[in-house]
Amino acid sequence: MPLTNNVIIKLNEITTMVENKSKLSESEINEIKIIFKSLVEKNERYDLDEIEFWFENEGSWTIKEPRIRIVNLANYIQDKYQQTAHLRIISDDNCGCGN
Repeated sequence: MPLTNNVIIKLNEITTMVENKSKLSESEINEIKIIFKSLVEKNERYDLDEIEFWFENEGSWTIKEPRIRIVNLANYIQDKYQQTAHLRIISDDNCGCGN
């Protein structure tokens, strides 16, 4: 699945935000988590291989480790959101039981 324009915009934001492309700081990691969380909360879907490919070809990410870390963060946020989405409780008002 190709990346949507919204996802590409966010990947560009990450690229602009990260000062040292060879090592992510803790504050940058936290910001990246927030960016991916905002995407999944808006039901934006992204393919992790496509994200890795995008960073690899972007040009300024010459060291592999930070790219892999970003992809791992994207995966973690997406998995976490999907797991919690299954656990949301429906209110009793919508039970369909007639009460």
